[in-house]
Amino acid sequence: MANILPIRFQEVLQLSNLGINQTSIGFATLTMESEKYICIRETLQDGTNNVVIIDLDNPQQLIRRPISADAAIMNPKEQVLALKAAQNLQIFSIEHKKKLKGYTTNDQVVFWKWISNNSLALVTPTTVMHWSKEGGGDPVKVFDRHPDLAPTQIINYRTDSTQQWLCLIGISQKEGRVVGNIQLFSVEKNVSQSIEGHAAAFANYTVPGASRPSVIFAIAVRTAVTAKLLILEVSKGDGQPFTKKATDIFFPPEAAADFPVSMQISEKYEIIYVITKFGYIHLFDLSTGTLIYRNRISSETIFVSAFQESTEGVIGVNRKGQVLSVSIDESTIIPYIMNTLNNYELAMSMSSKNSLPGAEQLFQMQFDRLFSMGDYKGAATVAAQSPGNTLRSIATIQKFQAAPAIPNQTPPLLVYFTVLLERGKLNKIESLELCRPVLQQGRKQLVEKWLQEDKLECSEQLGDEVRPHDLTVACSIYLRANSSDKVIACFAELGQYDKIVAYAKKSGVSPDFMFLLGRILNVNPAGAVQFAKQLLENTEGGPLVDIGSVVDLLASRNLVPQITELLLDVLKADKPEQGALQTRLLEINLVKTPQVADAILGSSMFTHYNRQRVAQLCEKAGLFQRALEHYSDMPDIKRVIMNTHSLNPEFLLNYMGQLSAEDCLGILKDMLRTNIRANLQLVVSIAIKYTAQLTAESLIALFEEFKTFDGLFYFLSQIEKTSQSPEVHFKYIEAAAKIGQYKEVERMCRDSEHYDPVRTRDFLKETRLPDQLPLIIVCDRFDFVADMTTYLYKNNYSKYIEAYVQKINPVNTPTVVGSLLDLDCPTDYVTNLVMSVRSLCPIEPMVEAAEKRNRLKLLLPWLESRISEGNIEPATHNALAKIYIDSNKSPEQFLTSNQFYDSKAVGKYCEKRDPYLAFVAYKRGLCDFELIDLTNKNQLFKHQARYLVERQDQDLWAHVLNDSNEFKRSLIDQVVQTALPETKNPVEVQSTVKAFMTADLPNELIELLEKIVIEGHEFSGNKTLQNLLILTAIKSDKTRVMDYVNRLDNYDAPDIANIAIGADLFEEAFVIFRKFKHNGQAIQVLISHIGSIDRATEYADRVNEPEVYSKLGRAQLDRNLVPESIGSFIKANDPEHYADVVSAAKRGERYDDLVKYLQMCRKKLKESFIESELIYAFAMTDRLADLEEFITSPNCADIQAIGDRCFDQGLYEAAKLLFNNISNFGRLASCLVKLKQYTAAVDAAKKANSTKTWKEINLACVEAKEFRLAQICGLHIIIYGDELEELIRNYEIRGHFEELIALLDTGLDQERANSGMFTELAILYSKYKEEKLMEHLKKYSQKILLPKVIRACQANQQWAELTFCYIHYDEHDNAALTMMKHSEDAWEHSLFKEVIVKASNIDYYYKAVLFYLEEQPLMVNDLLSALIPRIDHTYTVQHVRKAGHLPLIKTYLVAVQHNNLTAVNDALNELYVEEGDFENLRTSIDSFNNFDAIALAQKLEKHEILEFRRIAAYVFKKNNRWAQSVELSKKDKLYKDALQTATESRDQSVAEDLLRFFVENGNHSGFAATLYTCYDLIRPDVAIELAWKNKIVDFAFPYIIQYVRDVDSRIATLEKGLKIPKEGDEILDKKKAAAPEGFQQPPNPDGGFMDPNMMGGGMGMGMGGFGGYGAPIGMGVPAVPQLMAPPGWQPAMGYNAGMGSSSGNAFNNSPNFGFGFQ
Repeated sequence: MANILPIRFQEVLQLSNLGINQTSIGFATLTMESEKYICIRETLQDGTNNVVIIDLDNPQQLIRRPISADAAIMNPKEQVLALKAAQNLQIFSIEHKKKLKGYTTNDQVVFWKWISNNSLALVTPTTVMHWSKEGGGDPVKVFDRHPDLAPTQIINYRTDSTQQWLCLIGISQKEGRVVGNIQLFSVEKNVSQSIEGHAAAFANYTVPGASRPSVIFAIAVRTAVTAKLLILEVSKGDGQPFTKKATDIFFPPEAAADFPVSMQISEKYEIIYVITKFGYIHLFDLSTGTLIYRNRISSETIFVSAFQESTEGVIGVNRKGQVLSVSIDESTIIPYIMNTLNNYELAMSMSSKNSLPGAEQLFQMQFDRLFSMGDYKGAATVAAQSPGNTLRSIATIQKFQAAPAIPNQTPPLLVYFTVLLERGKLNKIESLELCRPVLQQGRKQLVEKWLQEDKLECSEQLGDEVRPHDLTVACSIYLRANSSDKVIACFAELGQYDKIVAYAKKSGVSPDFMFLLGRILNVNPAGAVQFAKQLLENTEGGPLVDIGSVVDLLASRNLVPQITELLLDVLKADKPEQGALQTRLLEINLVKTPQVADAILGSSMFTHYNRQRVAQLCEKAGLFQRALEHYSDMPDIKRVIMNTHSLNPEFLLNYMGQLSAEDCLGILKDMLRTNIRANLQLVVSIAIKYTAQLTAESLIALFEEFKTFDGLFYFLSQIEKTSQSPEVHFKYIEAAAKIGQYKEVERMCRDSEHYDPVRTRDFLKETRLPDQLPLIIVCDRFDFVADMTTYLYKNNYSKYIEAYVQKINPVNTPTVVGSLLDLDCPTDYVTNLVMSVRSLCPIEPMVEAAEKRNRLKLLLPWLESRISEGNIEPATHNALAKIYIDSNKSPEQFLTSNQFYDSKAVGKYCEKRDPYLAFVAYKRGLCDFELIDLTNKNQLFKHQARYLVERQDQDLWAHVLNDSNEFKRSLIDQVVQTALPETKNPVEVQSTVKAFMTADLPNELIELLEKIVIEGHEFSGNKTLQNLLILTAIKSDKTRVMDYVNRLDNYDAPDIANIAIGADLFEEAFVIFRKFKHNGQAIQVLISHIGSIDRATEYADRVNEPEVYSKLGRAQLDRNLVPESIGSFIKANDPEHYADVVSAAKRGERYDDLVKYLQMCRKKLKESFIESELIYAFAMTDRLADLEEFITSPNCADIQAIGDRCFDQGLYEAAKLLFNNISNFGRLASCLVKLKQYTAAVDAAKKANSTKTWKEINLACVEAKEFRLAQICGLHIIIYGDELEELIRNYEIRGHFEELIALLDTGLDQERANSGMFTELAILYSKYKEEKLMEHLKKYSQKILLPKVIRACQANQQWAELTFCYIHYDEHDNAALTMMKHSEDAWEHSLFKEVIVKASNIDYYYKAVLFYLEEQPLMVNDLLSALIPRIDHTYTVQHVRKAGHLPLIKTYLVAVQHNNLTAVNDALNELYVEEGDFENLRTSIDSFNNFDAIALAQKLEKHEILEFRRIAAYVFKKNNRWAQSVELSKKDKLYKDALQTATESRDQSVAEDLLRFFVENGNHSGFAATLYTCYDLIRPDVAIELAWKNKIVDFAFPYIIQYVRDVDSRIATLEKGLKIPKEGDEILDKKKAAAPEGFQQPPNPDGGFMDPNMMGGGMGMGMGGFGGYGAPIGMGVPAVPQLMAPPGWQPAMGYNAGMGSSSGNAFNNSPNFGFGFQ
C-alpha cells in the first residue's frame, strides 16, 4: 500500500513527433490557454513564418498558416485566433475564415491572455485592459500597473469567475534570485495591493454551512528565507468566514534556485496544483492547506500550463516539447491519504465531497460510534456524507426505526430523514420509508413539496403508496419511475387521453388500446374519439388500433357524428387502401345527414371510394350536382344534365370541361338547336372557357353553322387577346365588320399581331368600309404602302394619302413619293406633298427614292429649306454635295468648308468624277484606307507621303510599309525626298522613324538617319536619333558601330553598351564604358564577356578603385583563385562576399589566408558568422592560444556551433576549450569521452544533467568496461521511462546482464523510481534470474507495467508468474485460461475460484466446469456453487449431461432448483429415478412444475417400483390426463387414488367409467364410494340403471335418498319464488334483507331491486290430457336479462314440470327436473 500514487501522470503528446522544431518550443513562441489548443509560432529555414495550431483532441491534423506575427494565442474553446504584430492586434475566426476585430494600441502589449471565451486581457507597460471579441468596441482599461511591477517580466494574469478580482503576476532578478510580484486588484473597490509572490489563482469555495461560495485567493511565494502557500478569502459568501491558511512549500537542497511558476485549482476536488521551474509538482488541499503529494514530473522547465477540465487536473508543456498531464487518481488518493499521510480527517472529507472510494470503513466505524453514543444527528450526518451512499441502506433505516425515542425529543428516524433532506435527495428505499408514515398522517402536501424540490427518488412502490391519496401526484411518480402500465392507467382515470399515446411511444410499451378505448367511450365519447385519433395517427410503426374495429365500436352505439369526426381525421391522407372506409363514411352520412355528406364531397378530400354507389345515393338524396360529379356513363350524365334549370350555371360551366370535346360540342349544338336565344349566353361562356379543348376552329364553325355573328363576335372578343391563331383574329375582324363594330376593326388592325395581313388587306379592300383607316393601318404595319398608295390614288382617295404622310406615318413618305412618281403623278403634287411633310420625312430614303428615279433635283428646294432651318444631318449635306458636284457649283469650296457631310460617302461619289475632289473629301474625313487606295490607283504618292507624315498613325504606316504593298518603294522615295525634308516638326520625324523601325527597314532607316543626324541636319544633336542610329547599326550593320560610337557624343552610354553586349559587341561595349568613365562596368565586360583576367588585373591596377578590385576579387574567387581573390578583397577593403570566401578557403584548406581575410572583415562587420569562422580557422591551424585569447575576449561568435564542428572534425582539444567556455557540459563530456578522460566526463555530465549526455557517457563507459562510472550514469537515465529500453539494449547486446540487473536493482531505491524500472527488472528476472521473478512481482506488482511482463512470461513459459500478472492486471479471463491449460504449474483451487467468478467471458465458466470434471471432479460442486450467480443453469446441465457426469453435480442441481428451470428439474428428477429416491422425486414434482411431465410419467408408468408408478399417475393427474391417471391407478389397485382423480377431474365420463369398472369387477364398496365422492358428476339414470341391473340397489340407495332430497329442496325454492304478492316492494325488501351477505341486487327499472329468485329462470307447467282430452295449461315468469344478473350468477336453464296421462282414468306423474345457476 505504501507504493500507491495519488496522481495520474502521463505524456499526452510529444511536439517533436509532429514536426515542431525545438527552437519553436518556448515561452515566447508557444502558448496554451486551455487543454484544447496549443499555438506555436515557428520560423522555417527559408525564413518563412508560420503559426501552427494543434488541436489536442486530434493532434495529427495540424493547422499551419503562413502568418507573420509577434505573438499568437488561441481561444480556450473556439477556433478563434488572436494575433499581435508590433502594436496591431487582430482577432480571426478560423472556422468562418474571417476577421472579427482589430485594434492598434498606443503602447506595446508586453503580455496578453484569454481570461474567458469572450475576453482578452492586454497588459502594457503601464495599464491592464480587457478586450471583448464580441461587438465592435475597443479595449477597456481596467486598472493601472503598480509601480512594484514596473521592472518585472509579466508571466501570468488571473481573474476570478466573475472578473471582479484580478491579479497580475511578474518576476524579476534581484540579489541573485528570482523575485515574484503580484498586483491584486478589486474591481468593485477600484483598489490595488502589491504582494510578493510567484504564482497565484482564484477559486470558488463553499464554506461548510453556506449556500453561496466565497472567492478564495491562493498565492505561492518563495522568499530569500522561506517558501509558503497562502490561502485567503477575498470575497465572503453567506456562511462563516474562511480561515486563512499558510503552508510551507518544500524545495529539496539540489533545487536551491527553484521557485513556483504556475498554479491551477480544481474546484471539484478542492486541490491546488503548484508547478515549479525545476519540474516539481505540489498538491495541496484547498480547505486546509495540507500537502497531499510532491514529486518531480519533468527534468525540464514546464514553461506554460493550463487547467485540464476533463480530468480536473493540470496540463503543461516543457522545453523538450513534452505535453504532460497530471490529475488525481480517484481510486488511490483516499487510500494514499489514509495510509501514507495518516490523515483520516482529510480522507473522510475528500471522500465525502467527491464520493471517492477507500474510506468506507472509516465512515462505518464513525457511524457506529456516534449511534451507540445516542448522537443520532451526528450518525445521520455521517451516513449522509458516506461515499457512494454506502451507509444509506434499509439496514440503516431499520436501525434508526429500532432506536429508542427520547422523551421530548425528535424521533431518531425523523432526525435521520431531516439530515438527509437538508443535504440532498433521498434514494428509493429512503423515499418509500419516509412517505409511508407521512401519508398515513394525511400530510400529502409534504410529499408534493419534496417532489417539487426533487428530494425523493420515485419508484413504482412509492406511487402505489401515494395513489389512494392523490392520483395526480401518483401519476407523476409513476412517470419518473418509468412504471408504464400504471402511468397509462392513471392517464385514463384522469381523462388525460392525449398523453397516453405520447407516453406509450416514449416508453416503448404496447397496452391494449381497444380495451382502453371501450372503457373511455363509456365515460367520455368525445374524449374517446380524440383518443382514437391519436391511436390512428401514430406515425411510427402504423396505427395502434384497427380503424374498422373502432368504427364498428362507434357504430354499435349509433354515434354518427363521432364516426364522421374520426373518419374525416383518419382518412385525410386519401390513400387507395382507404377506399372502403371512405365509401362507408359517405354511405352513413348520405342516409343520415345528407347535408354533411354534401359538405364532405364538396371538400374533395376523398378520391378512392365507390363513386357509382355514392352517385346513386346522391341522386336519391336530391344532390343532383354531386350525382353528376360522380356518374361516368354518358346516359346517366345526359339524364341529369337535362335539368339545367336545377343546376348551378357555374357548376355546369366547370363540369362541361370534364367531358370529351366531341361530347361537349354535341351538347352545345343541342342547346343552340333547342333554344338559341335562351342558351346562347351559356354556350358562349362554355365556348370561351374551353376553347383550348374544343378548338377555336370547331367553335367558330359551330357559330357560323347557326349564323349567329353576334355569338361569334362575343366569343372571339374573349379569346382574341390570348389566342395567337390567325384564323381567330381574322374571324373576329370579319364578325366585327359584319355587325358594324368598326372601332373594333380598327383596333384589331392596329393592335393584333396574329391575323393574316394579306387576307385582311384583301377583305378590307373588298368590303370598302366607310372609313379607309383600317386598311391604311394594315398596309402601314405590314409594308403594303406602295400597294395602299396605288389603291388610294386609283380610287381618288387622295385625302387619305395626304393624311397618311402628314399625320399617320411621315417616315414612309419616300415610299409614297416613289409610288406616285411610278404612277406618273404630276410633279407639282409630289413637290407640294414633300414640302408639306417638311422635316418629318427622313432624308436618306427620300434622296434614295429620287436618285433611283433620276429626279434628285426635284428635292433641291426641300433640301435647301432643311439646311436653312439648321439641319446638320449628314444625309442632307451629302445630297446637296452630290447636286453641287453634278452641277459643278463650287464643289471644292463646299467640300473644304462644309463640316457636316459624310466624307466617305461623298468621296466615293467623287472617285470616278474627280479623284482630287475625292482626295479632299477623304483627307477631310481622315478616311485613311480609302485615301491610300485612291492615291495608289491614281499615282498620287506625293499627296500620300505628306498625308502619312502629317497623320503620324503607326498602324497606317504599317499598312503602307508592308511588303505586300506594290507601291511601297514609290512611297518611301516621296517620304525621303519630299515629305520629311519639308517638315519642321520633330514629332513627325520621330513618328516616321518609328514607323520605319517597326516595318524593319534598317537600311532605309540608316540612310535616313545619317542624312538627318550626321549630314548637319537641324536634328543632328538629338540624343534619341543618335541612340537610334547606333541601335539600328547594331541590329543591321555591326561594322558601322565602332565608328558611330567614336564619332557621336550625345547618346545613352550605359544602355547602348549593354545592348552592344547583348549583340556580342564586347569591345565596343568596353570602349563605351571606358569613354564615359564607367570603370566598374568596363572591368565587368573584361571579366564576364571578354574573359581576360589578366587584362582585368591590369585595368584594376591602372584605375585603382575599390569597386574595380571588388569585382576582380569576385571573378578570381569564381575561378578558384583563392589567394588572389583574398588579396583583391583586402585591397578593396570589401567583406561583402565573406561567406563565399570562407567556403572557397575551406574547400582549398587555405585557412592561413582565411585568417587574414576574416580579421579584415571583423573590423568592418560584427557578424557572428565571421567571428565563428575565425575561431574555426584558428582551430584548423592549431592556433589554440589565439583561439583561447579570442573566445575570452568579447565576441559574438556562435561558439556552440563551432564547437560542434570541431568535435565532428575530431578537433577535440579545441572543442573542449569552446564547450568549457560556454559551460556546455554535455558536449564537454562528449569531448572528454573522446579523449578517454572518463572520470572527468562523468563530472561534466553531472553539471550538464542531461539525459542525452548521461546516455552517451554511460555507453562509452560500458564499452570501456568502466561499470562503476557506467552505473553512476545509468542511475540518471533509468528514471526516464522512454530512455530505459535503449539502455537495457546496450547492456544486453554486450552481454553485461549481471551489471544491468545490479543497476536497475540499485535504481529501485531512488525517489524518482518509475514503473518502467520495475517492469524492465521483472523482464530481466524472467530472462536471466527466473527464481527471483515471483518475489519481485509480489513485492512491486502495483508499480509494474504488467502487459510487458505478461509477454515476457509467455515467451519464457513461466505459467505461475503469468497467472499472477493476469490476476493483478484484471485479465481474469486469461488468468483462468492459463491455469486450466497449465494446471500442473499454475492451478490452485481457492485462487481459481476467486479468478473465475471475475471472468467476463461466459464460455470460460463452462470450460472451467469441464476442466474440473476432468481433473478435479470432487471439487466441481464447490466451483459451481461459486458460479451460480453467473452461469446459465440450463446450458450447464446440457454441457454436463453431454459429458455424462450429471451425478457429480447433484449438489449443485439441488442448490439451483429453486429457480424452477426445466433442464435442472429434468436432470434432478432423472437422478432421483436412477437412485430410487421416490420421496425426493415426489417433493420435486410438487415444488417445481417446469419439467417434461408427460415424458416423466410415461417413463415411470412402467417402473418396477409401485411408488414410482403411483407418481406417474399423480403426474398424469396434474397434467389433466385424468383417464390415463385413473387407468394407471386401477391397474395398481390404488382405488383411493383413482377416486380422488375422478373427483378432481370434474369429468362425467371419467367418473361414470370408474363406476362401471367397480360394477364390472364386483367391487360394490368401490361402487358406493364412487357414488359418494362423485355425487355431482354421475347422472342419476346411469347410477340407478347400473344398480338395478346388477342388483346392488342397496349400495346405491344412499345416493338416491340424497338426490331426492336435493330435488325436493329445489322445487320448494321454486314454488316459493313464484308466489309474488301484490305489495311487491315489501316482499322485495324482505328478499333483499334475506340476501346473502355482500350480495348486491341489481336495480329494477321500475324502482327497487330485482328478486334474486326470479333471475335467470322461467317455469312452465302443462297438462297433456285428462280422460282423452287434453288442455294445455301454462304459467311462466320471464327471466331477467343476463345483463341484470349479479356478478357470478348466470342462468343455465329453467325449471319445467309437466304432468300428463295416456289414459282417461288415472294420472301418470313423470316429473323432470332441471334447474341451476352457474
